[in-house]
Amino acid sequence: MNIINNFLKKINNPVPVFAQTKLEKENCSEDHNSSKPKTTFRDVAGLDEVKEELFEVVDFMKSPDKYIKMGAKIPKGILFYGPPGTGKTLLASAVAGETDSSFFNVTGSEFVEKYVGVGAKRVRTLFEKARKEAPSIIFIDEIDAIGARRHSESNNEKDQTLNQLLVEMDGFNKDDNIIIVGATNRLDLLDEALLRPGRFDRHIRINSPNYNSRYEILKVHTKNKPLHKDVDLKLLARKTHGFNGAHLANIANEAAIFAVRDNSSEITNYHFDKAIERVIAGIEQKNSVLIEKEKKIVSYHEAGHALVSNIVNICPIQKISIVPRGEALGYVLQLPDEDRYIYTKEELIGKIKILLAGKAAEEIIFNHLSTGAKDDLKKVTDIADQMVCEYGMSKLGFMTIEGNSKSFMSQQVQKEANQIVEHCYKETLKLLKENINDLNIVANHLYDKETMTLEELQSLIQKEPC
Repeated sequence: MNIINNFLKKINNPVPVFAQTKLEKENCSEDHNSSKPKTTFRDVAGLDEVKEELFEVVDFMKSPDKYIKMGAKIPKGILFYGPPGTGKTLLASAVAGETDSSFFNVTGSEFVEKYVGVGAKRVRTLFEKARKEAPSIIFIDEIDAIGARRHSESNNEKDQTLNQLLVEMDGFNKDDNIIIVGATNRLDLLDEALLRPGRFDRHIRINSPNYNSRYEILKVHTKNKPLHKDVDLKLLARKTHGFNGAHLANIANEAAIFAVRDNSSEITNYHFDKAIERVIAGIEQKNSVLIEKEKKIVSYHEAGHALVSNIVNICPIQKISIVPRGEALGYVLQLPDEDRYIYTKEELIGKIKILLAGKAAEEIIFNHLSTGAKDDLKKVTDIADQMVCEYGMSKLGFMTIEGNSKSFMSQQVQKEANQIVEHCYKETLKLLKENINDLNIVANHLYDKETMTLEELQSLIQKEPC
């Protein structure tokens, strides 16, 4: 009789297959808590164009009537894409803060489980809670973890989770007052069904900041720090081309730490320069002592880079050093003083010459091939490959070569890239041989002093850049 009663109980109260074990129950009961961020657009430095685009969404959530009267609908989803560290999460938080909305901050990986149905249940739970606490902003960071393009071999659990997300986004009523914001570094990986209008209506690229944005970001990250009167944030913004918001925040923080180490009451230009070196090149290896032979090789290697860089004059030199940092035994720190987005063929050739100059200097002085040019050759290969396959700067013509075409033409591509590199190397050898006295002077100075600035370099060789 007891067996029959237990059987009837099971029929009347079925237990989902995915929730039968204790571990699975814990996975299914996970809750997504919301918050009310205090962040607003005033806390987001730069990105003015993006903030203007988002202001319409904020205004819609605050005053929906005037938009509804015109027949306009609130965007269901906004997708931020672009390089990491550019402020995508901060922007989503600012939208929630501006609208006084509940903010649900989750990552795509939180929905990924090995148990079938768990991810889909978490999506349903999240959207149910967001509806209850509307107006709400749901922010899914790294959305490519659940939104990757589906195919015949894709994971069944991920597909179910993505399907549930698509259903929830389609199921929004116009009065829900809920916006979903996604962020990804890989837009190309996302499923087309997720990207179509009606789900993610607005795709907004968040680029690395330009000069003006970097200046505004630096002002935000240094406003509570005691800066020396000589610190020029505009000059610092020019030096940090290509840096994103996360890099700039790190530089400001590292500079403050260096000031504390020096028992300084203020943060000086010296501390900012050390912070930039720390972020770019890594930790200074004070206890790493090169043997005399290697120190001599590194001195000539870096002298070669510095000398050719000074002659070609594409990007200003800030510092030359043979003090090991990170994995590098030496480095030439080049920081552009203006934003550049377009390079000519001659300028790319110049970059290759600068990169090959260390290897060329070693060949001229020591008549050997060494492993010291490993990273230089990687960069040279990338530039040459881009010149041939992306920029149409080779004998293969003005066309882009990619995918199957690149595989099919691999020998021709390699031949063209090799010709570019070999031509640059011969030119670099010629430049250094013509300036062999300067090469010896700079290398000897580096060997003795270990570091050198651009001013010291130019005073040593008594030659202005071309």
